[in-house]
Amino acid sequence: MPVVSIRFSEVPLHKRLKDSAARRRLAISTLAERLIDEGLRMEAHPGVMFREGPTGRRAVLVGGPEVSDVIASMIGGDVPVTDRRARTAELMGLSLPTVDAALAYYADHTEEVDTEIAARDRAASEAEAAWRRQRTLLTK
Repeated sequence: MPVVSIRFSEVPLHKRLKDSAARRRLAISTLAERLIDEGLRMEAHPGVMFREGPTGRRAVLVGGPEVSDVIASMIGGDVPVTDRRARTAELMGLSLPTVDAALAYYADHTEEVDTEIAARDRAASEAEAAWRRQRTLLTK
């Protein structure tokens, strides 16, 4: 594992990092690594930011939905490939450049986004199965 030593030019920045790590119960290096990774991703994809979700940090479109939601609505289905971007933009109330920002992030982080989509699909299936079991119990 590569090691990097960082000297902070300002004491308050180091204190903010330390306090933030303590609030999250993370090691300072763990939080710093996450923030550096997310910062580099946001630099590469200006329309994308990160926020906490039910299953951890998620890539989201600035002022919009999660990248995985946009991609899930765009892949598969019966809409011709040539129309998927426009159809997704229309259904989600997004501009084409915003849809393209999600698509660009997906191109660079396909496995991560596919994993999020699969996890969400599993959770939805499990929730539906639980709901059906509960409804069955009501008919006894």
